[in-house]
Amino acid sequence: MNSWNIFGHDWAVDMLINHIAHQGLRHAYLLTGPAGVGRRALATRLAQALNCPTPVAPGVACGVCRTCKQVDAGQQADLMVIQAEAEGGILKVEQVREVQKFLSLRPYQSPFKVVIFLRFQEANASAQNALLKTLEEAPAYALLLLTADNAEQLLPTIVSRCEVMRLRPLTVAGVTEFLAAKGVPPEKAALLGHLSGGRPGYALRLSADEKALAFRADKLDDLRHLLGAKRRERFAYAEKLAKDKDAFRKMLFLWLAYWRDVMLCSSGAQAELTNSDRAEEIESLAYALGLAQARAQTRAMELALERMGKNVNLRLLAEVTLMDLPQVR
Repeated sequence: MNSWNIFGHDWAVDMLINHIAHQGLRHAYLLTGPAGVGRRALATRLAQALNCPTPVAPGVACGVCRTCKQVDAGQQADLMVIQAEAEGGILKVEQVREVQKFLSLRPYQSPFKVVIFLRFQEANASAQNALLKTLEEAPAYALLLLTADNAEQLLPTIVSRCEVMRLRPLTVAGVTEFLAAKGVPPEKAALLGHLSGGRPGYALRLSADEKALAFRADKLDDLRHLLGAKRRERFAYAEKLAKDKDAFRKMLFLWLAYWRDVMLCSSGAQAELTNSDRAEEIESLAYALGLAQARAQTRAMELALERMGKNVNLRLLAEVTLMDLPQVR
C-alpha cells in the first residue's frame, strides 16, 4: 500500500505527489476508469494532500486532522462535490453554474478550492460547454477533478484541457488480496474478486452489501428462467422491469457481465470468468448457443444500456431486450 492508502494505483499516486512536491500541479485532472476502480478515492486523497495543514511529507496528508476528515466526508468548506442526483441521471448546467459561483470567491481556510465532478460522463452538452470557460480561466487557487468511465464520453475540448489519468482494473488475485486484507473471508473474497471486474472499491462495497449479492443472484436466476419462457411471461417481466429504472439498469450490467462470460466460453478463451460461481451453467449455455449468439446478446445488453442513457421509453426497451433473448430449454 502506498502513502495515500490507495490500492493498486501506485503510479498515479507517485505522479500526483511529484506534481505537488515540485509545484507542477495541473489546474484540472480527468480520472478515467470503470466505476469502483478508485477514481473518487484518488481525487479525495489529492484534495487532502493539497489542503492538509499538517502534512507528514510533501504531497502526503496526515489523514487525521479536522481538514482531512472533512475532505474524506466531502464536507470541507473549500471542497465541492458535484454529481447527478442519481447514478445514470443527468448532471445539469445549473450545477456547473454553482461551481462557478463557488470558485469566484477565494478559499475560506485552505490553500486551494477543489471541485470534484463525479461521473462527469453524465453531464449533458450544456453542462460540459459551461465548464469549458471555467477550465480555460480557472483561478490559480482552483483545482478541478473530473471522473468518468472513459475520455471518449466527453467533449474533446474538455479532455484537451485536463491531465488525463487512466486507472486500469486490477487482477482478480489483486482484488482478492485487497479484500482479504480488509478481513473478508477467503471464499467470499475470491468470489468478489471475480465479480468486481478488477475494481477494488466496488468489491469492498459488495462485501458489505448482502442485498446487492442477493439482487445479483435473483436477476441471474431470472435470466436463466426467461431463456426458456414463453412470450407472455417475457412481456409480463418487461412490464415489471419498466417500473424501476435503477433496478433495470443494474440488472442490465449483471446480464452484460454474464453474456460476456458466455461469449468467452464459446470462443474458447482462457480468461477468468466474472461469474465464476456459475461456471457450469455458463459453459452449458455457451455450448448450446455458440459464439455468434453469445456475441449478439453481449452487444444487445451494451446497446440497451446506451439507450437507457438517452431516456428512451423504458417499457419498449425492456420488451425489445427480453423478446430478443434466445430460446433455450
